[in-house]
Amino acid sequence: MVEAMIEVEVVYAAVDRQVLLTVSVPAGTTIRGALLESGIGQQFSELNLAECPVGIFGKVIADPDTRAVQSGDRIEIYRPLLADPKEVRRLRAAKAAEAKARNQ
Repeated sequence: MVEAMIEVEVVYAAVDRQVLLTVSVPAGTTIRGALLESGIGQQFSELNLAECPVGIFGKVIADPDTRAVQSGDRIEIYRPLLADPKEVRRLRAAKAAEAKARNQ
C-alpha cells in the first residue's frame, strides 16, 4: 500500500536571505518532522530545528512535535527578536520627553 504524500512549504528568513522550500511528506508527519525532511537546517547552520519557534501562516504553534501538518501548510521558522518592541517604544518616549523638557 502506497503512503499518501502531501505538500507543505517551509519558510525561513535570515538577515541576509530568505528561502521557501516545497516539501512532500507522508500524511501524518509532524511539523518538526517536516522541518527536518526539508533539509533547511543544512542551508542555515545557525538554526536549531529541534527547538526553534515555528508557526503556520503567521500563527505560532505551541506543540510542533505533536501537531501533524496538513496539505498546503506554510511552516514558518521564527528568529528571536533582537530588541523587545515594548522596550524600544519606552526608550523612544523617554527620549522625546527629555528633548521636550530641554526645549521648554
